[in-house]
Amino acid sequence: MSYSIFLLRFVDGEVVGLDAERFRQVTEPYVVAGGSEEGFSMLRAEDGGEADVYHETHDEHGMRCVTATHFACGAMLGVLARLGAALGASIIPQSGGALIFHEKERRHLPADLREDAVVIAPSAGAMREAFDAR
Repeated sequence: MSYSIFLLRFVDGEVVGLDAERFRQVTEPYVVAGGSEEGFSMLRAEDGGEADVYHETHDEHGMRCVTATHFACGAMLGVLARLGAALGASIIPQSGGALIFHEKERRHLPADLREDAVVIAPSAGAMREAFDAR
């Protein structure tokens, strides 16, 4: 799929850093090219589906954003959902809206994302359903 999603963590409406070490732990089993130190990883899920993931560490506070593009809609959606949940991130599709994993996260979103945010489970099926509904 030639579509991008952004994994962003918000506190009080502001973007805060993502844990680079947690990112590495979650993605390491799926990396087939690049890596956490290179700012780019190609991931491959158990069904062979892939994703290009960009993840530069910008400062001592961690990564500001993880961007996934060219991702398969099978098991890779589950990998990306689990990554978002593990990082405490919201998933922001390029078409807008926000996907969150717990209702308590809604209050931390920027005001323009709060009302339409959808709570999903960290699974491929839930991600697919959320994308199809948009």
